[in-house]
Amino acid sequence: MHYLISGGTGFIGTALIHTLLEEGHQITVISRTPEKVALLFKGATQSVALTQVNKIAKKVDGVINLAGEPIVDKRWSEARKQLLRESRVDFTKELIAQLKRASARPEFFISGSAIGFYGSHEGGAPLHEGSHPISGFTHDLCRDWEAEALEAGKLLGARVCLVRTGVVLGVGGGALAKMLPPFNLGLGGPIGGGQQWMSWVHLSDEISVIRFLMEHQTLLGSFNATSPNAVTNEVFSQTLGGVLDKSAKLRMPEFVMKLLLGDASELLLEGQRVYPARLLDAGFEFTYPDLEVALQHSL
Repeated sequence: MHYLISGGTGFIGTALIHTLLEEGHQITVISRTPEKVALLFKGATQSVALTQVNKIAKKVDGVINLAGEPIVDKRWSEARKQLLRESRVDFTKELIAQLKRASARPEFFISGSAIGFYGSHEGGAPLHEGSHPISGFTHDLCRDWEAEALEAGKLLGARVCLVRTGVVLGVGGGALAKMLPPFNLGLGGPIGGGQQWMSWVHLSDEISVIRFLMEHQTLLGSFNATSPNAVTNEVFSQTLGGVLDKSAKLRMPEFVMKLLLGDASELLLEGQRVYPARLLDAGFEFTYPDLEVALQHSL
């Protein structure tokens, strides 16, 4: 099969492409840095710019859209918010327009989203795919992102799946890459009160979710890509400290996080207890549903 993938040089995209290449699939990566694509995949993939998608001659059997600038790396200035929207909402709109110009008819269009769709929930009630969201920047961003992705159903005739991903844990990148330096020094600990929920997923399970949606032709709509066992930030911190055999008692004050990240700090100070109801109902089985086991494997 020939798959078109955006965000292929990111943490999730890189892992996904490697699994697909191992099975002999052909991959075209949408990227502004073809040299990076060539280096990552040792020349085993093709790469095109977004504006060149309409010139792809080979049939595209499926599209996996994972593009998007990192959302928690910098303060949310107005310029940063606009960049976050452009790299998700505008990119997705243009991608579908390019595919339409090429008269592409992919079987599926799997598009990234995030549990930020639900907004910041203070309560601990599990949130499933039909739960009512709370308005705010992250909800508005994910809502508009998903709305553009759904156009692939109308304009391309594709089966559209929306993957609302939580905190991804895995080797060599993602959230753990940022957490490990202070925790390895015994300087880690809960953020703020520590009672905010963290909905997480192991990288291996994230890839399996995408593959599951690729392969099951009756599945469409939104899916929560999170372990069924969300934990509070306090529990997460203590579990990570235990796996590393390090103290994890140095609490990061809420005001310090707000000084560092401004409005973006809400992603760390507030949370959502997300539950993957639709995946479980469809028969998906998580390999790493337990946090301690997931962290041990990742480390």
